[in-house]
Amino acid sequence: MSLSLRRRAALLALLCLPLSGPVFAEPMHAQYLPPDELSVREGEPEQQQLLQITDYTVVVGSQRQSNQQPIPVTSPLSLSLKGKPMNKGATIAQVLVHFDGESKSLKKPAYDESSRTLTLYYPPSQYRVLVDLLRNEKVYVQFLSYANGHVWADLHTGSVRAR
Repeated sequence: MSLSLRRRAALLALLCLPLSGPVFAEPMHAQYLPPDELSVREGEPEQQQLLQITDYTVVVGSQRQSNQQPIPVTSPLSLSLKGKPMNKGATIAQVLVHFDGESKSLKKPAYDESSRTLTLYYPPSQYRVLVDLLRNEKVYVQFLSYANGHVWADLHTGSVRAR
C-alpha cells in the first residue's frame, strides 16, 4: 500500500467510528418509561441508577409501640433487593421496597447516595406482583431524577417472549 492509500484507509476507518454520543442521551432503559404526557421529564436525567436484581429478601415485621395508648400493633412488610449496577456511573447497591397500606398517598422514590440505597414505596396490593416477578423473571430497578425535581422509579423485566 502506498502512503496516501494508507492515509485514506485510516481516514475511512475514523469516519466509520460512532461519534462520542448524541447530544441528548436517552436513559439505558427508556423503552420502559411511560409516555410523558404531562412533559414532566424535562431534558436529560441528572441521575440514572439502573440495577439488575440478583438477590432479594422478604421482611415481615411486627412491632408494638408500648409507650402509646391505645397500644398500636403494626406489621411492616418490605423487600430488600441487591444486584449489580448496569450503567456507567451507577453507584446503587441496594433497593428497599416498602409496602404502605396506611398512608393516604405514597412517598416519592428517594436515592440516598451515602448509603447507596434506593427506597421505593408501593401499595400492599403490588406485593404479589413484585415477588412473582422476582421469582420468575430477570428484574431491573431504574431510578431517574431530573433538574426540575421530577423523579421516576420502576421495577421491570427485560423483554419476555410470550409462551
